[in-house]
Amino acid sequence: MNEAKRQLVRSWLTKAQRDLASARVLAASSPPLLDTVIYHCQQAAEKAVKGFLVFCDQEFERIHDVEVLIQAAVLTQQGFRLG
Repeated sequence: MNEAKRQLVRSWLTKAQRDLASARVLAASSPPLLDTVIYHCQQAAEKAVKGFLVFCDQEFERIHDVEVLIQAAVLTQQGFRLG
């Protein structure tokens, strides 16, 4: 993997990790801010899948639909299949 690709994959995964960390903090607050927790969880999932797609050299649309992104990931890795 070349350095530019490595940095792009790392960038997506770092952003996903930060969204998940934010969700954990918000879930532990009193009261928990569950609507915002859900948003950050969705963002973490979206960014993690985008990182995977970049790693696999799969192009994807600029969308925020995790299901569509997962369908693209299934083409490379059957483990992404839903249900």
